[in-house]
Amino acid sequence: MTVRTSLLFSSGIALLAWAGLALFTHNVAPQNIAAFVVFFLLLIVAITFTMTPLAYGVAARVLTRYQYRASVRQALRQSILFSLAVALNLLLRALHSWNIFMGITIFGAVVVIEILSLAKK
Repeated sequence: MTVRTSLLFSSGIALLAWAGLALFTHNVAPQNIAAFVVFFLLLIVAITFTMTPLAYGVAARVLTRYQYRASVRQALRQSILFSLAVALNLLLRALHSWNIFMGITIFGAVVVIEILSLAKK
């Protein structure tokens, strides 16, 4: 699959995921744990496939002078890490267990994981 096809496929899935999330939140009341699970899964998919083309575009435009070759796989990994961090922060917020230090810690862990995965190359 070419880069253009992958990014268009990712954009299409993102649109479907955001539409599904909007329909789900409009039609289903958050009364049980299954509704929360489905909401967060849809949110993770929507953020992941929205951020993949953005991460690839930023890496392709900005980091070319540092001899960093952007790939869709790396952009997908970065967007998955970002979406998991956002979802975890929102989940902690929904459980009334979130504070600013937890948010900073979660995003710090994401940055460390990304640096370690880039250093492995």
